[in-house]
Amino acid sequence: MKLLRFPAVVFALFLLPAFPAPAQVLQQGPAKAGASPAAKPAPEKEVKDIKVLSEKKDKYGNIQRTIQYYDGSLKVTETVIIPPFPGLGERKKINIDTLIHDSMMVYVDKTNYLVALIYRRKRIRQYRAVFGPDRLKDKMREGDRCTPEGWFRIVSKKEHSNWQKFILIDYPNDTSYARFNRRRQQGLIPSGSQIGGSVGIHGVFKSGVKMIDWGMGWTDGCIAMKPEDIEDFYQFVWPGTRVYVKR
Repeated sequence: MKLLRFPAVVFALFLLPAFPAPAQVLQQGPAKAGASPAAKPAPEKEVKDIKVLSEKKDKYGNIQRTIQYYDGSLKVTETVIIPPFPGLGERKKINIDTLIHDSMMVYVDKTNYLVALIYRRKRIRQYRAVFGPDRLKDKMREGDRCTPEGWFRIVSKKEHSNWQKFILIDYPNDTSYARFNRRRQQGLIPSGSQIGGSVGIHGVFKSGVKMIDWGMGWTDGCIAMKPEDIEDFYQFVWPGTRVYVKR
């Protein structure tokens, strides 16, 4: 993988290849209530009978794919556009013991279905990822199934029976609460809403690996990666590692 060098970490966040914005979900299942900030990670439900109805490449090299599956008893059809991204899956050998924890950060690009590890201004890993059904929306309240945007830190990481690993981030943090309260005052969120929580980075159930390649938004706001990718990613992050999530 060609490692990109940047003059500053902030440039590493924004000097990424530009691709046309992927298509929006045409139809999606109903939202379900999220967990409270103090709760354990919620058991996200497994979708079934996944099939690709059509697939083609556009003039930019993006893959446009229409997928159908069942979310409970509801048949869901959605169209997504997956941009090409060089270097996915390439794994240069790195001695984890030599890494300085404070020099590592996680960059999450929801538009391009991407999670990257940036170490000392160099991108050392990148992985394909999926999010909730409305991945281009910021999380506003509990139960909306959206992935929160902005700066966070990893709180903890642990083994997980369904998702291989679960890496919890500190949503909601002070910035999240300020944004939530402002939106509630503006009437963008019902007054009785809760902010939600238990958002993290995790793997996928064994029968759902193809959902990552297909760009299916199935989580309740978490960031999901393939089992082999979450295993690799897990060794590079620690409690306190910075996480930046952008639309």
